[in-house]
Amino acid sequence: MGKTGWNGLRNGELLEKAQTYFDVFLTGDRNLTFQQQLSEFDIAIVVLQAETIQLQQILRLIPKVLTLLPTLKPGQVVYVSS
Repeated sequence: MGKTGWNGLRNGELLEKAQTYFDVFLTGDRNLTFQQQLSEFDIAIVVLQAETIQLQQILRLIPKVLTLLPTLKPGQVVYVSS
């Protein structure tokens, strides 16, 4: 997508913008569900629960995410852990 101009967007603004471009939002922010009313957004949320948000930890969860993708619905929140 190149430069999106999304730097500095807060969670609500980020989700609002993301829902116009994407069907699924991946995040490592475990507090997102407490910060936003996620069912109001037209995008599925996948919360990655790894030891850290370092790429090597996140990559271990990707096979599970790929399996879930076809079943996700807008407004749904799914937690993926190892």
